[in-house]
Amino acid sequence: MKALFLNLPYKFKVSRTSRWPEKTKSATLYYPYWLAYCAGLCADKGFDVNLIDCIASNYSLTDVIYAIGECKPEYIVTEITTSTCFEDYKALAHVKSDYPGVKIIVGGTHATALPSQVLEECSAIDIIARHEYEFSVLEIISGVPPGEVDGISYIAGGIVVNKPDRAYTENLDDLPFVSKVYQQFLDINNYFYAFAQKPMIQIFSARGCPFKCNFCSYPVTMGGRQFRKRSVENFVDEIEHVCLNMTEVREIFIEDDTFTIDKNRVVAICDEIIRRGLKPVWSCNTRVDVPYDVLAKMKKAGCRLLVVGYESGSQAVLDEISKGIKLEQSLEFARNTKKLKLKVFGCFMIGLSGDSLESIEETFRFAKRVYPDMVFFQQAVPFPGTAFYSWAKDNRYLVTEDYSKWLSADGYLNCLVNYPYASPADIERLRDKLMSRYYFSFTYIFKTFLANLSWREFKRVVKAAAAYMAFRMRKVKKASTKDEGFDG
Repeated sequence: MKALFLNLPYKFKVSRTSRWPEKTKSATLYYPYWLAYCAGLCADKGFDVNLIDCIASNYSLTDVIYAIGECKPEYIVTEITTSTCFEDYKALAHVKSDYPGVKIIVGGTHATALPSQVLEECSAIDIIARHEYEFSVLEIISGVPPGEVDGISYIAGGIVVNKPDRAYTENLDDLPFVSKVYQQFLDINNYFYAFAQKPMIQIFSARGCPFKCNFCSYPVTMGGRQFRKRSVENFVDEIEHVCLNMTEVREIFIEDDTFTIDKNRVVAICDEIIRRGLKPVWSCNTRVDVPYDVLAKMKKAGCRLLVVGYESGSQAVLDEISKGIKLEQSLEFARNTKKLKLKVFGCFMIGLSGDSLESIEETFRFAKRVYPDMVFFQQAVPFPGTAFYSWAKDNRYLVTEDYSKWLSADGYLNCLVNYPYASPADIERLRDKLMSRYYFSFTYIFKTFLANLSWREFKRVVKAAAAYMAFRMRKVKKASTKDEGFDG
């Protein structure tokens, strides 16, 4: 049995595994890690698999059709997202037209959130594998009848069948080292994080996020709320594999929703890295509730950078979105990371439920107080399945449920919420002005220059800055062709 795992082509370099699937403003491109994990599991069980990342490899649809003809798979496994789904449907319809005998299995955030709708909108799809889909796909290609596979949706007798959710994988040590899958099928030089040294790879130490931020789609569509973890030994084994067998890798990004949920486990991982004499450079997603001693241990074990969701500078907004943090914690986190010289990528959002023009300005002033090395101001996006989506829809703030209109002509996520205090266009202009106010200040430019004197760091910063400047110039040029009339 042969299965082709396919990250579908798209006209822009969109990261379908990103929580914000759009053409990024800093040239970031994620690995197709869900597909890679699934491909690795199926390969370990003896199946003939191939993994093609059409976006990273610049494949056209014609290239895809040719590759399928060369591969001759019985199954194609792919993912769709809300912002790309209608173009994805077209690609899948073309594939099905040329290869009607191939079974198409689709996973990902959008298919999980709206399985019945997706099946009705795209007749080319045979089966949707919801949430974590590795073992569902494994059962399907092993020949288990669909009626006996939990966690999938399909059409039988003209009726959509949604099988019960599959239990989340408890023993994550059963999954393959995704780094080995990257080695076999992908060119790691094709992937880039604006804040990471290149080449970099993304791996997981755990899945699931117990926190309840109302805007985040991953806990409700992919990894769930239950925190599940690899053993310390298994995870550090993969880090050791990367250090010894992928020596070109400059940075490992731990892609867990929140790596630091279990503080004792983090310390144990760091101690094991140190005990083995490994020297990885790594970064991770975290929250601001990590104490100084844990941060210090992470630094000693090779941590270079932390990606943290500050989200808002208004405590009222943080409470409204169920973030579960206090501004005082964010300030202490910022002080501690500066003492330890840990770099911080700070994420802020505007247009959250509970926001106003005044609280958005509070957020900017707070960003200047915590002063991350890198910062991202992004409009909140109401992804299906989230409480934020329900809030926007219930209040009639949602601009459209026509997902073909979610991306702009340039490939960026539009503002999709029409607030009482600001139109979508107002929010987008305000977002861009906040970014400019932060990044183009003399203080920030001088500070960033001093903090990145090494050639490797300097190249990383210059590449990200050039990509963002190109984005801003396009926006300015477009704005100059029409009267925008908003002064932010």
